[in-house]
Amino acid sequence: MTAFFFLSKMNTYFVKHIESDSYTDEISNICGNTPHFIPQTSFRIQYSKTALFLKFEVKDKYVRCIEPKTNGKVWEDSCVEFFFAPDLDVPEQYFNLEINCCGTRLMQYHRKARTDFTTIEQTDLKNIRILSSVKDLVLNEITEELTWTIECELPYFIMRKYSKFEIPDKGTILKANLYKTAAATSNPHYLAWNKIPLNHADFHRPEYFGTLIFE
Repeated sequence: MTAFFFLSKMNTYFVKHIESDSYTDEISNICGNTPHFIPQTSFRIQYSKTALFLKFEVKDKYVRCIEPKTNGKVWEDSCVEFFFAPDLDVPEQYFNLEINCCGTRLMQYHRKARTDFTTIEQTDLKNIRILSSVKDLVLNEITEELTWTIECELPYFIMRKYSKFEIPDKGTILKANLYKTAAATSNPHYLAWNKIPLNHADFHRPEYFGTLIFE
């Protein structure tokens, strides 16, 4: 069953934070083996005339964040991810934006999953505004409960530079999935918003993206 999420438009043009009364949903579908601890992960998405806005909130344990390099191995840390296809005519082509809990980012545009992709230039990635509640690297894993958040402002011009992305408006539909992972912690796990019906974890499966509907 395909998941649906409705994006509301920001009420103001000069906005800094996602609105607290916007729609929210959960990233709760387990991919692969069931971990001994399952983080509770919620997200919100809104849009404006210039950007997409995302907010993730994670009630977590076994938190790690050791990757400081842009376009590094952020998925090995406590990490949230947003994959989306910018053009419904070629749904197999997609962006992946991955952000660890201290705000380090990775972004690519895949023409074919994993084998034909472009890594987004660091000069472009600097224009993605990210606010993270975890301010420093976490070199020693935090095993007790910790709630952390990521807010992200993703400007449209970045997607338009690398793909056939149209600025969304009311009625726009995009295909997407959102994920929570922590591949190299003592509690490795892979969670998805839209269910991926496989026996193993594989986020690079655009055929299992859910649907974003812009209001």
